[in-house]
Amino acid sequence: MTDAATEPDKIAGPTPDNALRAADKAETGPVLAADGTPLKRSLNRALRAQKIRALMLIAPLLLFVLISFIAPIGDMLFRSVENQIVRDTIPRTVAALTDYDAAAGGLPREEVFEAAYYDVFYAAERKEHTRLGSRLNYEQTGASSLFRKSGRGIEDIGEVYQDQFEDLNGDWDEARPWAELMGDPDWIAAQEAWDGNGTMPAFELRSDIAEILPRTAESYRIFARFMQNEEGDSPLEEEPWSVVHTALYQDVSAGDVSGYSGPRADMLQAAAALVASPDFETISFRDGFADIDEDWVEPEVWQTIKTYSPDYTSGYFLNAVDMQKTPEGPMLRDEDERIYGLLFQRTMFMSLVITLSCIMLGYPIAYLLSNLPSSKANLLMILVLLPFWTSLLVRTSAWKVMLQQQGVINDTLVWLGLVADDARLTMINNQFGTIVAMTHILLPFMILPMYSVMSTIPQSYVRAAKSLGATNWTTFWRVYFPQSVPGIGAGSILVFILSIGYYITPEIVGGTSGIFISNRIAYHISSSLNWGLAAALGTILLVVVLVLYWAYDRIVGIDNVKLGG
Repeated sequence: MTDAATEPDKIAGPTPDNALRAADKAETGPVLAADGTPLKRSLNRALRAQKIRALMLIAPLLLFVLISFIAPIGDMLFRSVENQIVRDTIPRTVAALTDYDAAAGGLPREEVFEAAYYDVFYAAERKEHTRLGSRLNYEQTGASSLFRKSGRGIEDIGEVYQDQFEDLNGDWDEARPWAELMGDPDWIAAQEAWDGNGTMPAFELRSDIAEILPRTAESYRIFARFMQNEEGDSPLEEEPWSVVHTALYQDVSAGDVSGYSGPRADMLQAAAALVASPDFETISFRDGFADIDEDWVEPEVWQTIKTYSPDYTSGYFLNAVDMQKTPEGPMLRDEDERIYGLLFQRTMFMSLVITLSCIMLGYPIAYLLSNLPSSKANLLMILVLLPFWTSLLVRTSAWKVMLQQQGVINDTLVWLGLVADDARLTMINNQFGTIVAMTHILLPFMILPMYSVMSTIPQSYVRAAKSLGATNWTTFWRVYFPQSVPGIGAGSILVFILSIGYYITPEIVGGTSGIFISNRIAYHISSSLNWGLAAALGTILLVVVLVLYWAYDRIVGIDNVKLGG
C-alpha cells in the first residue's frame, strides 16, 4: 500500500515531478522578475540602460571625431564641387545666358548685357564683385581685374541718364521726391516717426507703382533695403543710385505713364516727355561695357560665365588632373600648364623612396634593440625617441644648414679632399634634400612598430634552427625575418601615409623639384584662396591613399599587420 506522504502530488518539497508541473504552469503565463514585471521586459530594459551608459562613455570621443575629422572631410568634399558664387552674385545674367550658345563663339544679345549691368552694379555696392572676379580668375586669367575695373566704372552708364534727369528737374537728385514717388504712404509716416531706437521700418513700395514702373520699383526697393540694412541710413535722406535712373529711363521709354496721378506725377510725366524727345542721349548696355573694358566684348568672358554658372561644377576636379572645362567639353591643358599630374607622380615616388629608406635604416636598429639586454635597449630607445622632443621646424632647418653648399657636410667633404671646393655638391632645394630630411623625421615611426614586433619573436626559434644546422643567414632569412614582416608592414603604412601629407619639410628643403602635392594644396588654401581646387586635390589624394590601402590589404592582408603581441 502506497503511503500518501510519499506520493508526488502530496509532497510539499521540491521533486522532479513537481518541477515539471511548475514549468508546465509557467508556460501558460510570463516569467516575472523580482519586482513583478515580465522577465523579458526587465532584461531588455537593463540591456538598453547598459547600452546607453556605454554610449555616454564614448560620446565625447564620437563628438570630437565628428567635429574634427568627419565634418572637415565632408566640407572638403562639398567645396570641391560647390559653385554657387556665380549664380548668387549675378543671377539675372545667368538666367539671361540660358539660351546663349557658348560653343558658337559669338557675343550674347543686348538683354544679357542689360542683366549684367544690374547684377554688376548691385554686386559692386555690396562689395561682392571682387569675390566673383577672383572665382572666375581661376578659370580665365584677367577676370579678377576686369570685375574690379567694372565695379568702379559701372556707374558711368547710369550717369548718362541721371545727369539729364537732374538737368530737367533738380528733385530727381533728391531723396524725398524719390521716396514719395516709390514708397508706401504708411511706410513714409512710420519712417518719419522713427527716432533711431529699435529696428528701422522696412521699406514698402506703393501698391501701384510696380505696375507702372517695374524696373524702377525693383531697383529702388533694392537701394532702399540696402540703405536700411547695410548702411543704417534712411531712404528719406539718401538720394538713389544711378542704376535707378537707368531703370526709370527704360520704364518711361517702354510704357505709358500719362495715366499716373499719384505723388510727383508732374515730375514723372515731364521725364517721360524728355525721354521721348529726339535730343535725349542714350547708350546701349553693350557699348557701356565696352567703354569700361574692351574685354567685355570678347566672347571668352561670356563663355567662362556660362560654363561656370551651374551651382555645382566638375571644373575643380578637371583642373586637379591638368584638364579644363570648356564650352566644347573637358580638354587637356597645354603641356606647359600640366603640373598636378607631375606633382602626384613625384609625391608617390618620393614617398615610396622615403618608406624604403626608413625600412633599410630602421630594420637593423629595431633588430639591435630587440636583441639587446633591457638596460641597454632602454638607453638606445631614448635616442630613438629623442627627435620627438625637438621641434619639427628646428629639425628641418638643421638639415638646411647641414646640406647647403656652404654647409657642414660639404665643408667636411672638401676638408677630406673628396670634393673640390669649386664643385660642392648640391644637396638642398631638390629631391635629395627632401628625401634625406624626411627619412630622418619619419624614421622613428618605422623603428617603433618593427621593434614592438621583433621583441615578441621567441629566441628559442632561432636557437632551434641553429641547433638543426642552419647558418646565421639561413636562420635569419627563413626563421626570423618572416616573423618580423608584420612590423615592417605596420611601419610602412604609417610612414608612407605620413610622407604623402607632409608639406613643411618639402617646403623648406625641397625647392621647386622637391615639393609634394600637399605643398600645392597649402598654397591654394593660404595664398591663392582657391579652396575649391585645394579641396579637389585633397579629395584625389584621399582616394589615392584609400586605393593603396585597399591594394595593400588585398596583397599582404591588413590582418597580418601587427604592432606586437
